[in-house]
Amino acid sequence: MTLRDRRAFLWDMLQAARSVLAFTSGRTFEEYLGDLMLRSAVERQLEIVGEALRQMLAVFPESEATFHGAREIIAFRNRLARGYAQLDHEVVWGVVEEDLPALVEQLASALDAAPSIEP
Repeated sequence: MTLRDRRAFLWDMLQAARSVLAFTSGRTFEEYLGDLMLRSAVERQLEIVGEALRQMLAVFPESEATFHGAREIIAFRNRLARGYAQLDHEVVWGVVEEDLPALVEQLASALDAAPSIEP
């Protein structure tokens, strides 16, 4: 098994988080609730954010200090993936509106600061 570069995990998280913001831009909570495809897309991309972070911390545990709320992000991913029957859409929407913009900034900064690995 080949170990991934830290930048690959960061890129995956950043792309997924930016996708959520693009999907929800200009949308209301009511539109989100009424659109199964939008909800599914948002939930999937948020799962990717949490899973990529989980995998990155398994390989680079020192990275946890870089991400405020890393364990909460991973726990939220687990709720999305495993607790779908009890999923609170207001909580998901709150994460999108309140937490995700700051995470995108944090991920972009971390990606810029991460050293590139030469082939």
